[in-house]
Amino acid sequence: METKANYVLIGAFTIIIIGALLLFGLWAAKYSSERTWQQYEVVFREAVTGLSVGSPVQYNGISVGSITKLSLAPNDPRQVIALIRVESTTPIKTDTRAKLAITSLTGPTIIQLSGGTPQAPALTSVDKREAPVIQTAPSALQNITDTANRIVERLDQVLSDRNVASIAATLQNLEVVSGSLASRDEGLQSLLVSARDAAQKLDATLTTTNGAIERLDQNLIQELPPILTKLDSTLVKLDSAANNADAILGENRAAINSFANDGLSQLGPTLTELRSLVRDLRRVSDRLEGNPARYLLGRDAPKEFEPK
Repeated sequence: METKANYVLIGAFTIIIIGALLLFGLWAAKYSSERTWQQYEVVFREAVTGLSVGSPVQYNGISVGSITKLSLAPNDPRQVIALIRVESTTPIKTDTRAKLAITSLTGPTIIQLSGGTPQAPALTSVDKREAPVIQTAPSALQNITDTANRIVERLDQVLSDRNVASIAATLQNLEVVSGSLASRDEGLQSLLVSARDAAQKLDATLTTTNGAIERLDQNLIQELPPILTKLDSTLVKLDSAANNADAILGENRAAINSFANDGLSQLGPTLTELRSLVRDLRRVSDRLEGNPARYLLGRDAPKEFEPK
């Protein structure tokens, strides 16, 4: 009797568990059917490494859907088309952007949606296709990949065969120079000693120069007050001479004005008469030089008798 009672309890418990699972499945199916979805397309122009069907889609860090399909663009195999399913209540705007992201350093790759201002219209109201296209933005993964590629290209250029040969030649030249220096150790030591002696002499010269400059400064400071005193007395004398000149000009202002008005007006005719007098004197001088007897006696000079 006890064995039969245990079987009944086990069977009843199993039937209850199966019924509960069926009820949960019906509830989950009803909840899933009540939720509405909106499909979108995201066209990536970069590699989508790590992205797969079923990967989550997040909007500002909140899970809002998943990826349902991944395929290459038929017209351009460089592009990857990701078909995503997002809750219809998600505010996807015309300025919403999609990019690749990772949830952690070791986490899977996901599609991250961001942006979308309140004033922008909904994407579904502008793009009437069954699956509107969400524009993409460059991802941090792509930026890191591009930077790594550029660094590798630069390293390839730097480490080219020609540059490697140049570096090897430079190292050989350095080895030769170091060997020469090692063989000329005594000459280098003497050169260092000479440089030290020259530095000491230069130091002594600078010390002497500094002392001379200090003495010059002291002498200049001592002689500067008498020089300033003499300069002040000279300026006072110049000021006094200027005052005397002003006084003389003031006292003789009437005579100067009279000379400027009357004397200068008579100077012109006087110069004209002097010019005429000089011209007459030059004429008389020319006549005297040509025939003085005729000019003085009024007749020609007597001719000398010449015997036949």
